[in-house]
Amino acid sequence: MTAVEQPESGLTYGQAGVDIEAGDALVEQIRSTVARTQGPRVLGPHGAFAGMFRLDFNEKLFKRNYSEPVLVSCTDGVGTKLKIAIELGVLDTVGLDCVAMNVNDLIVQGAEPLFFLDYIGLHAQIPEDTAKIVEGVARGCEIADCALIGGECAEMPDIYGAGDFDLVGFSVGVVELERAIDPSRVQPDDVLIGLASSGIHSNGYTLVRAIVEQAKLDLHTVYLDGQLREGESKTLGEVLLEPTRIYARPITHLLRNYKVKKIVSMMAHITGG
Repeated sequence: MTAVEQPESGLTYGQAGVDIEAGDALVEQIRSTVARTQGPRVLGPHGAFAGMFRLDFNEKLFKRNYSEPVLVSCTDGVGTKLKIAIELGVLDTVGLDCVAMNVNDLIVQGAEPLFFLDYIGLHAQIPEDTAKIVEGVARGCEIADCALIGGECAEMPDIYGAGDFDLVGFSVGVVELERAIDPSRVQPDDVLIGLASSGIHSNGYTLVRAIVEQAKLDLHTVYLDGQLREGESKTLGEVLLEPTRIYARPITHLLRNYKVKKIVSMMAHITGG
C-alpha cells in the first residue's frame, strides 16, 4: 500500500479570503473595551471559547437577593439601519443600537440585564473598524448595566459584499419569579405611561430607506425636521443614526424601589411587532 502523494503547494486560509491574523489582532485590540463592562461576576480569560458568569445571587455581587431567580433571554439585530451607517462610515453607534434592541426586550419582562454577547458577520476583517463597532456595544452594555462576556466575529467574503457587515446580539437577564410581568393582570382604567424614544430607534429602516430613495433626499443635508435647538442642527443621516434609547436603568429603578411585587401590570417594547 503506497502513501498518498501530497501536492507540492496548497491553498491557505488567507488565499481563500479569511485573515486569521487580523482576527487575532482584533481580539487583543478590544480586550480593554470588553473588560470595562465586566465586574466580579464574570469569570475566565479574555478570548475564551465561551463566557462564564456567576449566578450566586447575593448582596455582595448583586444589588439584591433572589429566592426564585428566573433567567430571561432574547436575541435581536440592528437591521437595515446598518446600510445607512455603512454608507456614512459611522460605525461607533450601531453597537449601542444592538444592545438596546435586546435589553429593551428583557426589561419589559421585568428582568434586569446580566450579560450580553454579540455576533458580527463581515466581508473582511479590518480590526480598527470592527473595534469601533465593539466599542459601541461596550458603551451600550455600560448604560444597561450588563457585562459583555463574549462574541463572534466571522469573516465571510462569500456571504457579505465588500464593506458590508451584520450585527446581532444575545442578552440574558434575571427576574424574581413572583415579580415577572404577567399581562393577564391588565385591567380597564389602568394608567398607561409612555417613555419617549430617541428617534426611530432600529426598526422600520427598510421603509425609511425606501422613502429617502423615492423622495430623493440627501443624507448629508440638514432639513427643517433636523432642527433641534437654536444654533444646533443635524443632517438627515445623523438624525437617522441617532442611537436607540436604552431604558434599562429607569425601568429597573422603578421595579426595585416599590415593595409591591407587581407595581407594573404590563410593559411593551414598541418595535413594530
